[in-house]
Amino acid sequence: MEQRLTDEERLTLKTGAFGAVFLVSNADPGMFAMIRESIAASGALNDASGVVKEALTTGPLPQLPRDSALEVEALVLPALGRAVDILRAKSPGDLAAYRQVVLAAADRVAEAHRGVAPAEAAVIERIRGALAEPA
Repeated sequence: MEQRLTDEERLTLKTGAFGAVFLVSNADPGMFAMIRESIAASGALNDASGVVKEALTTGPLPQLPRDSALEVEALVLPALGRAVDILRAKSPGDLAAYRQVVLAAADRVAEAHRGVAPAEAAVIERIRGALAEPA
């Protein structure tokens, strides 16, 4: 049974998704690459539906640290794990869709400019790990 998400829970889902895109984009930086990557990510995020789409398209944008990629990762990866927990508890039918949308956005960002760089692949694996079911 689906339960409505709170504003804070929706922001957690958004922080995880947008933050994952940011991490991949910054793993192999470049101005022209960033433009292509933004377009690729928005296409993947627009594919969301239901609770996931609502979370990603409503409310404020997440506030990500700007000083260091490590700080961003320290915020984003736990947010992805909390997002999984939130959806498992409140909207289990949307959990697979959230994982799919986040990973699709990360993959599209990585592929948007000259293929997937090793640094991008490494970040995507950490994102995949954060979205995984607990062992």
